[in-house]
Amino acid sequence: MSTTLQIGLAATGGVLLAALVAHNAWQARKNRPRQPDPSLGPEGGAHALEPGLTDAATGNPEGVAAVPDAQTAVPADSAVGVAAAVSVPAAEAADDGVPLPVAPVPERRFLMDALLDAMAPIELDAGAVVPAEVALAALPATRRVDNKPFFIEGRNRNTQQWEPLTPGHLYDAFQAGVQLANRTGPLNEIGFSEFTLKAQAFADAVNGTPHFPDMLNEVARARELDQFAGAHDARLTFVLRARGAAWSMGYLQQAAGRQGFVPGVLPGRMVLPASVEGVPPVVSLEFDGRAAMADTIENSAIYEVLLGLEVTHVRQSERPFARMCETALQLASEMEGQIVDGNGYRISTDAMETIDRDLQGLYQTLEQHDFAAGSDLARRLFS
Repeated sequence: MSTTLQIGLAATGGVLLAALVAHNAWQARKNRPRQPDPSLGPEGGAHALEPGLTDAATGNPEGVAAVPDAQTAVPADSAVGVAAAVSVPAAEAADDGVPLPVAPVPERRFLMDALLDAMAPIELDAGAVVPAEVALAALPATRRVDNKPFFIEGRNRNTQQWEPLTPGHLYDAFQAGVQLANRTGPLNEIGFSEFTLKAQAFADAVNGTPHFPDMLNEVARARELDQFAGAHDARLTFVLRARGAAWSMGYLQQAAGRQGFVPGVLPGRMVLPASVEGVPPVVSLEFDGRAAMADTIENSAIYEVLLGLEVTHVRQSERPFARMCETALQLASEMEGQIVDGNGYRISTDAMETIDRDLQGLYQTLEQHDFAAGSDLARRLFS
């Protein structure tokens, strides 16, 4: 009887052990990050087209300001933002080992505008011309003043049009300038003095005579622009959070790729490109960059992503907020996620409609002040 009891206990223990192993395997499978569907092809889009913001004076790529959590289109309290230099990483790899293309950073070269820049004409002697190569050699090593872009433009002798200095061209006049305000704040008296020193040094190198505007007037204009920017800067973020199992990066790329997103220039970032090449993306999608750089991205676990919109950087004609909402709702449905704000509160479609109404007033105000959303001037002021 003892032997029979032992056999029975051993059998029961074996059944329980098998059940425990099966349960653990089921739990592991249940909690494993969702994987992409191999029948739908590689993740992401075929082309990565994210444009980069470029320093108007130097052509160096600049980073996109960080997007804070927001539920409503409430303008920022000040024009202070966060910017970081962009470093182009190695291409992200898809699950099949084929590298995804890295978005190029096109060059953007802005012309100065009296609305946003303090400008100083530089006259040359009558009949004098200066080759672009000479002018370029005379530029200061740092094309920044008080965290603002410093500009030198030349008047093309043949076309009589102002342009950024271009090799091979001849110039019969120049103008120096400095941006009066951006998200770092307004230009102050110290910054204006630094501007005059740099402009004077350039003028001396090309045998020109600068004519500077009144410092107090320009500093006052800078403060007014900063106040306007602080009252009308709007950046929106939706948080898309997984309800159950996490998402692998491949799964996220595949789902976002079906919505038109392509890999960005930084790990952990995808973008919805604008209809016009060379301008900022309509919407960004950001997630933990460590997942993008993991050795085995099929096991990377992503529990939430941020959908971000720089309202002032995207033209109203792109329908940016409507597309942001459509994308968020579609991804939430396909990926079994929920849309919340930075505090974890659900964002309803009614809340989205309220935000949209607020944005229409903001668009109108920006346009009335010649800083229409998506224009060069708006992107410069709100950066």
